[in-house]
Amino acid sequence: MVRELDELSSLLGQALSARNWTLATAESCTGGLLAGAITATPGSSAWFERGFVTYSNESKEELLHVAPATLARYGAVSGETAREMADGAISRSRADVAIAITGIAGPDGGSAAKPVGTVWLAWRERHGNGGTQTHCFSGNRETVRYRAVTIALERLIALAKASPDSQ
Repeated sequence: MVRELDELSSLLGQALSARNWTLATAESCTGGLLAGAITATPGSSAWFERGFVTYSNESKEELLHVAPATLARYGAVSGETAREMADGAISRSRADVAIAITGIAGPDGGSAAKPVGTVWLAWRERHGNGGTQTHCFSGNRETVRYRAVTIALERLIALAKASPDSQ
């Protein structure tokens, strides 16, 4: 798993550098694993601007300005919260693009509506383009966290490689 993350992070660095973009991350369930994978890449200081680890709802509110009403209505694990996390990471950094991850890595904390393995990603470009996606991963806590980071890296690579006209 680590080797895959190393390879993806290296590809991400190449793609971001080609666009002269920098990146900010906002993580909850992955607890900095994405930022760790990125900073393990030599030269990442040229394209990784900063990372936020906002594990608690309070930290999401304080550091990323996720609205308390969003957390109350939709919960920490939702597309709405992920979107506000990505928006907060963009607005509180100098990055050109941000990605957010929030989910339930387990083994506890799931429900019928949001089972263990549910992960939301959101991304935002500084000038407005963005989106969200959800996944439900199977496996243990480590597997869920690594899969979330893998998908985030793949999403960012695709975003950085997309032509500006196609976004």
